[in-house]
Amino acid sequence: MRSGTMALGDAFETEKMGAALADMLRAGDVVALSGPLGAGKTTFARGVLGALGLTGEAPSPSFSLVIAYDPPDVRLPLWHVDLYRIEEQEEMEELGLDDARADAALLIEWPERMGERLWDDALRLSLEPEPTGGRRLTWTIPEAWDGRWPLPQS
Repeated sequence: MRSGTMALGDAFETEKMGAALADMLRAGDVVALSGPLGAGKTTFARGVLGALGLTGEAPSPSFSLVIAYDPPDVRLPLWHVDLYRIEEQEEMEELGLDDARADAALLIEWPERMGERLWDDALRLSLEPEPTGGRRLTWTIPEAWDGRWPLPQS
């Protein structure tokens, strides 16, 4: 596994990075998106969903835990998952994430709640707020993502 980091100047750049990631996604992919409250995880996810073709609002799945997006609303089925409110590991099985990977990509906020259940082939991204108002994006790349991440810089 390799890792790296980059600065994102503002919410627009965070959303733009999410949009760029959308072009790399395939069914079965897992993107684990960590960071404290207000770090930009949902902003990043909205960038992914917008680039996949979602024209409406992409609400945070904080209360529903999972929002599944399917064609024709998006070109690739994607489950946007927020595990912030998960307290017990057993609750994870009720979500059906293993089954969802057969046909959809998973974008998981608060993946640390999965503990050992987080797949080894997940692209691990972390957003941290910076004093300047921007964010620092850090990644850990598994073999499954070699050649797809990090994104080429333009």
